[in-house]
Amino acid sequence: MATQNMKKGNINDVQELKNSIIPDRFVRDVDERPLLPTLSNTILNQVPIIDLAKISNGDLSEISNLALACQDWGFFQVINHDIGEKLLESIEKMAMEFFMLPLQEKQKYQMTPGAFQGYGQAFVFSDQQKLDWCNMFALGVNPPFIRNPNLWPTKPPNFSETIELYQSEIGKLCKKVLRYIAMSLNVRAEVFEEIFGEVVQAIRMNYYPPCPRPDLVLGLSPHSDGSAITILHQKKDSSVGLQFLKDGNWVSLQPVPNSLVVNIGDTIEVLTNGKYKSIEHRAVTNEVKDRLSIVTFYAPSYQVELGPMSEFVNQNNPIKYRYYNHGEYSRHYVSHKLQGKRTLEFAKLTTDAMA
Repeated sequence: MATQNMKKGNINDVQELKNSIIPDRFVRDVDERPLLPTLSNTILNQVPIIDLAKISNGDLSEISNLALACQDWGFFQVINHDIGEKLLESIEKMAMEFFMLPLQEKQKYQMTPGAFQGYGQAFVFSDQQKLDWCNMFALGVNPPFIRNPNLWPTKPPNFSETIELYQSEIGKLCKKVLRYIAMSLNVRAEVFEEIFGEVVQAIRMNYYPPCPRPDLVLGLSPHSDGSAITILHQKKDSSVGLQFLKDGNWVSLQPVPNSLVVNIGDTIEVLTNGKYKSIEHRAVTNEVKDRLSIVTFYAPSYQVELGPMSEFVNQNNPIKYRYYNHGEYSRHYVSHKLQGKRTLEFAKLTTDAMA
């Protein structure tokens, strides 16, 4: 999509909206307005919790639990993940310090039209598009050539060091989780590592300030992730905000203490020919409480050709997705607004496009 002709219109910074009147561009059509979290639609103890220590100690029953989590939910929480509590607290503190900076300071790192790195709102391509009640700050981390040094802030002063350490540890976790997912599929543990080549890793921090009318807006539009897997860390004491689509209903997830949330991305859906599916999810807001999430996307090299693995294609499960270049898919993903799982149509074969 050409960026020079893109008219995004005025995009209000939601942290600067102090009064109770919601600008029209944030107000969703009636059929898009959220079901706000209640006790009945908030799942605290049902979303699978996978104990990574059990798997590393050879507990095959936990691999079976992981297989069920991937196939039936597409979302699961991991505990005993070896990411230290102090590091999680440091990344929370650093992210909040950045979002609390004066607007003028944050705008030094503004996203440009059509880009996905920097501060602001991503996936906005027209002045008619509805906006999310969220401020984002996104950075490419690995491989080094995707980094834009001009977008790495000097304030707070420990920003770069904290990001580097956090992303190093999260990268190790992603690699481990993918090995366990491969084991749950009864394929070689290292198969995804071999397919992916030099992995692409990016971080996005999402800040959702309180909203006077959470029933009218969305914090983040419904979408699936283009990654292989995504790992989310939510700041302690945040409002309930993450929702995912389960059996046709939006349900809210409040992570259990000391857990990280993992979800399956489009890449794994394609590689497994739909056995493990990416899940549509979104974020909602709260009238009195803010929310911070820190999300890591872990994906194959842009140079890799992807398609269903032969192990998952047979007479009873014919091929559903075409073979494609992952860099081409990534460009397609970031050049379209978030709209459910529509971006995955890029990879679907014509005969399956209406399934």
